[in-house]
Amino acid sequence: MFDSPFDFLTLVIAIVAIIFARKALSQIAVLQRRLDAVEAAGVSAARTAVPPPLAPLEAFEQTLPAAPPIAPPPLPEAAASEPDAHAETAAAGAAPPPLPEPPAPPPPAPGFEETLGTRWVVWIGGLTLALGGFFMVRYSIEAGLLGPGVRTLLGGLFALALLGAGEWTRRKESISSIAALPIANIPAILTAAGTAVAFATVYAAYALYDFLAPATAFILLGMVALGTLAAALLHGPALAGLGIVGAFVTPILVSSDKPDFWSLYIYLAVVTAAAFGLARIRLWRWLAVTTIAFALLWTFPCLQCGPEMIAPHVFHVIAGFVLAALLVVCGFMFGPDGDGEEIEPISSGSLAAYLFGAMLIVLNSAHADSAMIGFALLTAGSLFVAWRAPAAAGAIAAASVFVFIVFGEWAVRRNVDMLVLPGGAIPGIGPSATDGSVSLHLVTAALFAAAFGIAGFFAQLRFATTKITVTWAAAAVFTPVALLVALYARIAHLDRSIPFAILAVPLAAAYAAATEALSRRGERPELSPSIALSATGALASLALALTFALDKGWLTIALALVSMGTAWLSVQRPIPFLRWLAAILAGIVVLRIGYEPRIAGDAVGTTPIFNWLLWGYGVPALSFWAGSHFLRRNGDDVPLRMVESAAILFTVLLAFMEIRHAVNSGDVYRDSAGLTEVALQVGVTLAMAIGLERLRLRSGSIVHNVGAVLLTAFAGLASLFGLLGLDNPMLWWQDVGGSFINLLLLGYALPAVLALLLSYAVAGHRPASYANTIAAGALVLALAYVTFEIRRLYHGPVLTRGETTGAEQYTYSIAWLMFGVVLLGIGIVVNSQRARLASAAVIGLTILKAFLVDMSTLTGVYRALSFMCLGIVLVAIGWLYQRILFRRRAAPPVPQAGA
Repeated sequence: MFDSPFDFLTLVIAIVAIIFARKALSQIAVLQRRLDAVEAAGVSAARTAVPPPLAPLEAFEQTLPAAPPIAPPPLPEAAASEPDAHAETAAAGAAPPPLPEPPAPPPPAPGFEETLGTRWVVWIGGLTLALGGFFMVRYSIEAGLLGPGVRTLLGGLFALALLGAGEWTRRKESISSIAALPIANIPAILTAAGTAVAFATVYAAYALYDFLAPATAFILLGMVALGTLAAALLHGPALAGLGIVGAFVTPILVSSDKPDFWSLYIYLAVVTAAAFGLARIRLWRWLAVTTIAFALLWTFPCLQCGPEMIAPHVFHVIAGFVLAALLVVCGFMFGPDGDGEEIEPISSGSLAAYLFGAMLIVLNSAHADSAMIGFALLTAGSLFVAWRAPAAAGAIAAASVFVFIVFGEWAVRRNVDMLVLPGGAIPGIGPSATDGSVSLHLVTAALFAAAFGIAGFFAQLRFATTKITVTWAAAAVFTPVALLVALYARIAHLDRSIPFAILAVPLAAAYAAATEALSRRGERPELSPSIALSATGALASLALALTFALDKGWLTIALALVSMGTAWLSVQRPIPFLRWLAAILAGIVVLRIGYEPRIAGDAVGTTPIFNWLLWGYGVPALSFWAGSHFLRRNGDDVPLRMVESAAILFTVLLAFMEIRHAVNSGDVYRDSAGLTEVALQVGVTLAMAIGLERLRLRSGSIVHNVGAVLLTAFAGLASLFGLLGLDNPMLWWQDVGGSFINLLLLGYALPAVLALLLSYAVAGHRPASYANTIAAGALVLALAYVTFEIRRLYHGPVLTRGETTGAEQYTYSIAWLMFGVVLLGIGIVVNSQRARLASAAVIGLTILKAFLVDMSTLTGVYRALSFMCLGIVLVAIGWLYQRILFRRRAAPPVPQAGA
């Protein structure tokens, strides 16, 4: 029955449209009758208006003698404006004016039936008209009724008819007493359908029938799009959306083997101007944003062309930038009115979008001269527009970032050494023929640095809003410093460079002068962040001067010193941003040592202690400790904790790296550690844990608290798995050295003493179990030292050699027993229960050894002496407990009553 699904769809849409249309007509007839009735009632009431009959009381009052009536008190809003009118009314004896009627309630929201009949029918009708035109053309093609020329002509006439119908209905609505529906008005739908048919007709004449040349089709489609935008002034935003989409899609529909980018970008400039003008007249922000997005998208596919097409691309972004500045930026030229000194997103974003396009052109063209010039012009334009219109100040921040990206990419891109000559690089020496000259980049960088710095300083005197002044100040500090670093990386290749150090010194002086000049205006609190930023720029420039003039390792020191200086500035200028800046700089230094733990690379040196590690870790550690001291004056927060963590980390790493460097003859990357290194690290860790325990009692810092616990845990694990496990001289071959002054003293006696001191440092301030665990570790290390030292006396410096004799086993038992007695004596003298419990543990271990080891291994006199000595000591211990400890703890006698 139906030749194709399109025919069936057409019939269904037509039936639905007829039903909706009939329903809508009936609704309109009902509304018209109601409106006529309301108007007729209003007219008759106005013509036959008579006073209502008087009430009985009012009739009686009129028979009385006339007396001046008392006028009712006027309404508050009318009392001040019409006092004379009320007085005249009272004198004439007239009745007071009636009170104003209350405002009519708002009309109810349209229901489902009203929405269906007034909106959906209109939308479907417009779609049906457009589809009807398309299907008519399709049917004529399939049936062969009309030739291509006639079909094209009929399509154009149908489009004109729809456009004429839309205009006629619009004018009829303008003189009618019924206002058009704002969402689905019939004139806009008819006009939109006409423009769609016009687009299809022109495109069919070009693509299907070859009636039009590409240039002619391009012009006609552009005219239709521009006409649609113009009609949107009368018919609303929906038509504007259709026009802008059609205008930017037209170049895709009309393609050519030899694209003409100049014609394309001139056309896009005209479309952009029309769209921006319409957006400005109607204040349609969405239209401006959509236009910018489409214009920026047209930049990407054109970037794939050769370097000879750079000029049209640059023209495209410059034209769009100029149009956005003239018509979109609030408070500038023909743009909307600005809202004081406030950053407006559309104003700033429109300029930033075209700056982004210019940056892409520079990067894609390998920094060609024309692309760099265009980017420089747009950057200067951003500064000028933002200076005149505060709404575009956000573009300053974007311009600063884009400038850094351009020069940063130029610095890290693969290249060979290029001569700084007036003509730029020697042809063929660079990675590509279009690589921009070094001289142009130097000149451009100098202009950028001067422009951002000078404009940023004077902006502090021009504007009064903190957001605006901070934006300008941040760009003024960040841009010159970032450019200096990028040029240094590109030209000096991160090596020593006295010329760049000399450049950094006057830059620091300029920031210091700006800080001083702004500080004199202390009556303006909004300048405080700008003052802090200028001071930070001075410190950063001085640090860069040190970095440029000295070796690479000084960068770590310089950044740490800048962090400390920023922390000090936060005390003088209590601004939260400065505290975070100090913490961020500390984080950068931490990341720096992750990249190269030796700080100075192979130049670290072989001299123990006094080498590059001392400066590379020691100076930052001192800087971070000082910085945390400054930051703590204004409270405990996240930036302070970050700096305190960096201070602890660098202190620990300084000790560990120096130990590793000294033990391994300067090779800090050695893949193994011996008893000497582990012993020194355990001792230093315990000493630092004691220091942090004392420090946390005064500071109350959670960082000091956690740091002390972590260091204690590390020392315990290193003692367990290192000193008593992997590096145990009784298990593995190890030369411990001399008889008494040896590695055993360093590895076991010293850690035992430090662990005992740590247990007393935490006693009463941490849980008892924590302190007792540390004390138990000290006891184990001390007992290990006694045992290993006896082994050293019997076997020499290598403890794993030889057999264990009976005399050696007897010596172990006697030494352990004496050690337990000494602990008991100390516990009795100082009245320490912990020492007495340790003594009991050691003596218990000795008893266990006597019955499990000595009984089976010792023979003769050694076995007898072992048990005899043990028994004598145990009896003596019992006597001490009975005669001394218990007598001390006995309660004093109760005094007699007579006494």
